[in-house]
Parts: sequence; structure tokens; C-alpha cells
Amino acid sequence: MLSRVVPLVTRMTDENALADLLAFVLAGRPERLMQVAVAQMPPEQRPAVGAVTDTIAALAAAAEPVEPGVGLRQRVLAAAEKQLRTRPRRALLVCDMIVDHLTPGRPLEVPRARDIVPAVAKRIEDARAQGIPVVYVLDRHEPDDPELDEWSAHAIEGSEGAEVWPPLAPKPGDRIVTKPSYSSFFASSLDEVLESLAVDTLVMTGCATEVQLMTTATDALQRGFAVEIPPDSQAGYSAVGEGMAMGVIGALIPYVPARKARLERIAARA
Repeated sequence: MLSRVVPLVTRMTDENALADLLAFVLAGRPERLMQVAVAQMPPEQRPAVGAVTDTIAALAAAAEPVEPGVGLRQRVLAAAEKQLRTRPRRALLVCDMIVDHLTPGRPLEVPRARDIVPAVAKRIEDARAQGIPVVYVLDRHEPDDPELDEWSAHAIEGSEGAEVWPPLAPKPGDRIVTKPSYSSFFASSLDEVLESLAVDTLVMTGCATEVQLMTTATDALQRGFAVEIPPDSQAGYSAVGEGMAMGVIGALIPYVPARKARLERIAARA
């Protein structure tokens, strides 16, 4: 069966290339990291990875099945039962969809963010209908904030530019959190708000993906939250930056001890 792979790696010229490819596929990396690594390969090498993976899977399927040991069977069953018991408790975060970011010509305009307004509006509407909490996280600065010297005047407290883009305006019952920097968790009340809502999964929407969403997502993962970023509801300053950020976030999982503690706290309140 490995003969199927050889033509795909002839451009790599020798057996060492095939050995390296086999070592890469058999390294035991989590699938999310494999996907990131493959995305960084030259396009001509990617089909060979798929061919090797398919061939190994075919060889495994043709082998005689082996009864798992008692310990392995118990671990697999316990993991499956835990997944069934633990249904996600989500909150929808609407991040930095403010007038200063969506108005053409403003210093920190995110042009791509205007394209996602319909999708974000639909997600907000659906969340409200399903009883999922909606939390707006908004950049906000005092007029004398030295941050503005570096990033130009934007999102100034009391200004029109700091308000939510009108088609996405909050409604009674929605939560509003303000923050002064990149991450939604930095110098804000977001941690306390989410703790009060007893949620374990954040559905993140808004802009800018490679700044606000990426820093917020990494902070959330370290706090034990699962993170979901629907592709149609996020916008970066550029397609390249957006793709890079989404790839990094997609390769990460919640910090396990923090995740365990968060789920235990939520279970204790149920």
C-alpha cells in the first residue's frame, strides 16, 4: 500500500524524505496541531501527508482487531460518559463592534467588520431567542488616556464613536463590559460577569480577529473556557492576519486544570 505514497513524494527525491514524512504522521500529535503544521507546508507536500495517513489507516483497518485492556476500556467509557454529561453552557460575546471601528475613514477602522454585521446580528437574535446570554465587550478610553497617543483618538468615553454600531445595539437584559486594552479580560469586569452567568463556553464574534479576538481567546482558554469563533462572524484587519489568528486559536484547547475547576464550580451551583 505504501506504493501509493511513493509517487507523491518523488519531488522530495529520496527515502529520507519518505522516512521524515512517516515520522511526521506517526508522531502522535493532536489533530488540531497536525492541521496547523500541514497548513504551513509547501502545497506540493500536503497531498503526500494525506496519502500516508490514508495508507496507515487502511493497514490498521486490515489488521486483526485486538480487545482493549480493562484499563483502556474504562478510560474510554469514562471519557464518553463525561462528554454526554457536560453540555456546553454558552455566552455570546460581541467584541468591539463600535462606531469607530466600522465607520469608513476613522483611524482604527476595520473595513471587513462591516461585512459581518448581518451574520453577527443573526447570532445575537438567535442567542436571545434561545436564552443564551449576550455580552458586549467594548473598547473604552478616558480622553487623557496615554494609549491614545500611540493608537490615535478612538472609543473615547461619552463619544459617539465608542457606541455599539446601531444595527447591533444592545437590548435590555444584555450585559455590557468595557475594557481599555486588547484582551476583553484585562482591567475589566468580564471574568465576574461570566462567573455570575455560570457559562463554560464563549462564542466570540466581532473584530479585530488578530488583536481583540486572539488575545481574548487565549486569556479565556487559560481561564478554562472553551472558545468558539464562527468564521462568518469575525473580521480582521486583513485576510492574512485573520487567517493566522484563526489558525492559532483553533490549535489551542482550554487549560485543563482551569477547565476542570470551572466545570466543577458550575456543577456545584446546578
